[in-house]
Amino acid sequence: MIDFLWNPILKKTKLQRTVIDKLKENILFQDLNPAELTWLEKIVHLRTYQPGEVVFKQGDLGVGMYIIAKGTVNIYVEELNPQSGEVKSQLVTQLKENDFLGDLALVEVNSRRSATALCQDECSLIGFFKPDLIEVTERNARSGVKILFRLSEVLGQRLKETTSKITVMRKKLQEKELKA
Repeated sequence: MIDFLWNPILKKTKLQRTVIDKLKENILFQDLNPAELTWLEKIVHLRTYQPGEVVFKQGDLGVGMYIIAKGTVNIYVEELNPQSGEVKSQLVTQLKENDFLGDLALVEVNSRRSATALCQDECSLIGFFKPDLIEVTERNARSGVKILFRLSEVLGQRLKETTSKITVMRKKLQEKELKA
């Protein structure tokens, strides 16, 4: 009888602890203290996706980011073949537990998804959306600033990595042109 009464409470506590742990492990939220993380856990959105289910499609309006609490999400870019008019999906990367995606939508105005996110297996994702970020900054500016500083750091790092890859690609293209 006691197990029956306490079981739902224990399950909820374990789920809350899992969400809080995942938030704490994410770079955007790692500077938040335990009270801020507990408050944030009540704001974020936990959703389960089935294998093959689309999280978002390339071109969709972006409203926020997702942290992968469990599972694997494949990221595809759809490319149009100019000759045939056929659309082909190209796998860009595979994201696993603790990775996150869609974070640019937190800061862009009228953000459009640059790729499609498709669950490879059963996934649990934690959604943190632009209205959630606005709520955090309005209700607790200190927490909002901590998150925004980390988000700026992530976006800056990704910009550096992209610039580096473009530089390497440009150099290879120039070398190829010189050989021809």
